[in-house]
Amino acid sequence: MTLNLTHLHIVADALAIPIKKVEATAQFLSEGATIPFLSRYRKEATGGLDEVQIGDIKSQLDKLDEVEKRRESILKSIEEQGKLTPELEKRIRGTYNMTLLEDIYLPYKRKKKTRASVAKEKGLEPLAILIFMQNDTDNPFKIAAEYLNENVATQEDALQGARDIIAEWMSEDEQIRTKIRYYFEKEGLITSKVVRNKDEEGIKYKDYYQFDEPLHKCPSHRLLSIRRGEEEGFLRVSIVPREPEYMMAQLEKSVIKGNGDASNQVKLALEDSYDRLLSSSIETEFRNASKERADVEAIKVFAENARQLLLAAPLGQKRILAIDPGFRSGCKIVCLDETGTLLYNTNIYPHPPQNQEREALTKLDELIDKYKLEAIAVGNGTAGRESVTMLKGLRNFKNVVIFSVNEAGASIYSASEAAREEFPDHDVTVRGSVSIGRRLADPLAELVKIDPKSIGVGQYQHDVNQSLLKQSLDRTVESAVNSVGINVNTASKHLLAYVSGLGPVLAQNIVTYRTENGLFKSRSEIKKVARMGEKAFEQCAGFLRVRDAKNPLDNTAVHPEAYSTVEAIAKDMSCKVSDLIENSAKRKEIDLKKYVSDKIGLPTLQDIILELAKPGLDPRGEAKAFEFGNVHSLEDLFEGMILPGIVTNITNFGAFVDIGVKQDGLVHISQLANKFVKNPNDIVKLNDHVTVKITEVDVARKRVFLTMKGV
Repeated sequence: MTLNLTHLHIVADALAIPIKKVEATAQFLSEGATIPFLSRYRKEATGGLDEVQIGDIKSQLDKLDEVEKRRESILKSIEEQGKLTPELEKRIRGTYNMTLLEDIYLPYKRKKKTRASVAKEKGLEPLAILIFMQNDTDNPFKIAAEYLNENVATQEDALQGARDIIAEWMSEDEQIRTKIRYYFEKEGLITSKVVRNKDEEGIKYKDYYQFDEPLHKCPSHRLLSIRRGEEEGFLRVSIVPREPEYMMAQLEKSVIKGNGDASNQVKLALEDSYDRLLSSSIETEFRNASKERADVEAIKVFAENARQLLLAAPLGQKRILAIDPGFRSGCKIVCLDETGTLLYNTNIYPHPPQNQEREALTKLDELIDKYKLEAIAVGNGTAGRESVTMLKGLRNFKNVVIFSVNEAGASIYSASEAAREEFPDHDVTVRGSVSIGRRLADPLAELVKIDPKSIGVGQYQHDVNQSLLKQSLDRTVESAVNSVGINVNTASKHLLAYVSGLGPVLAQNIVTYRTENGLFKSRSEIKKVARMGEKAFEQCAGFLRVRDAKNPLDNTAVHPEAYSTVEAIAKDMSCKVSDLIENSAKRKEIDLKKYVSDKIGLPTLQDIILELAKPGLDPRGEAKAFEFGNVHSLEDLFEGMILPGIVTNITNFGAFVDIGVKQDGLVHISQLANKFVKNPNDIVKLNDHVTVKITEVDVARKRVFLTMKGV
């Protein structure tokens, strides 16, 4: 990232953030500071900007860097053609809008052979210039006769060539393109129709068989659904102005200068330019722009879902029996200790076709006794409900807590390099079961091992820009990991890699050091890790925890750079640092203003006091068990039935709820509460336990519609 004062002002204006905050943030980012570090430990310098605002600044500056690169490429290209004038260069250098930049470049862009270029080769450009002047006294047919040659047989051929040249000029004219964009922006419609003879095969897109909507009102999920239908070959989609005749009339007013024959030729050229060149070009622009906006919104939804899933409440350090359920192939079971270490694995066959339920229950009771298991994690996929029902027959039923665990992505992990590295002697079924158990114990620690895109809680995540999606998800995972705080003595290299300032290499080096030297006894010892420089330590230290360290601050989010301040406070209060942690009355007596300095301000001091009140506390809460109602398939449902459910996915148009019938039901945004709801996240979160009422069951299309109003 380069620091450019003009860029900083553009970003400050675009985001409505004071320039000083933008400048300070950009300076830190250019020096390698991470977003979590800046939002947590540099509040004084950034003016208290949060992670979202800092992320927006970074994204905007990155986009401007791309504009800068494109600008230099354009200038070089025009200069090589010998057409770069001082005025043109000044205009290009003063443009920071990529669309406008491309418009300026369009006449100079090297093209493949076009109808206009062929006409120019035939010597018809002077004729085009004369006609475009639209002199009422000129007779185009008479003038065209002067341009006949071996390549131009007739006057009409000459006029056609001239019109081709004029049409291309118009298609490259900034003002014309701007006017057409205006009409597309204000009056553009996205329309879709079913492809001939595809109405039965593409039934899931039935809502869009005869559809149109103002483009600017089309929400992200609808636009992406229409685009998917088009890509799958079921829909024909176009973006057109609502009243093209009115738009053309307005364009004619700006282009046609007279009423003579020359003006008629220009009018024909304008119509051709729009039909053949401009309409498709501008439509493509709006297709791309609307897709980009839809992607941004869908990625935002997906990232928020991923964040909620990553920060789901953990069960904690419990001994767990994990079951990856199945019918014909049986249920793969594993026993894990408090640290997630695999103790034992086997298969049981309680379901059809084997129906060995009694033998399975006996085996499970033996394992619960032998390994002192405290909880059972059951994957929520095939045979999940049946397995939970079967477990009610355990002799130890009252001694264990049973959890249904979302297994989305477990198969991705089980076949991954990370899983093979950890369990080289076990097959994918064992690895998948272990992942299910560990997800219950600590969702964050387990889910960071797989691509977040595979978790499956989003809105058309496979249809959006994959580069932007990865960028957003990496930032989301980094934010989630650092918001929790990581135990440096138990975290895997996969988890450590997302800690501020670390990355894969330093994460591996921490694990290697831990293996060779034993557990870390203090934060300062982390400096001994290979390649752990001062900068990296500064970025990561506050997010790493050392449990049972001699210095109690090592198990808090207080950064080592602030230890001396906390110690000074304790000294002034005539107590130990541990007393400040244990005694809330002591903390209330502290006058924080006394400790404000050039290096530490009031916002950070307030954060320190809050942290001393809850050292080492996991902000995620604790996992809770859930039990479905007595339904197993769509045929068991009826309108008006009230059931418990778990929120599995949140979109802009509502929330999906698992009610135990292998088909999640939709609570539309209008059915979430007895009030207007702008954002479903204001009402529900992922994994929330909710009560819903069935309003409609469509067995043929496998759709269930639910409401939470008045339930």
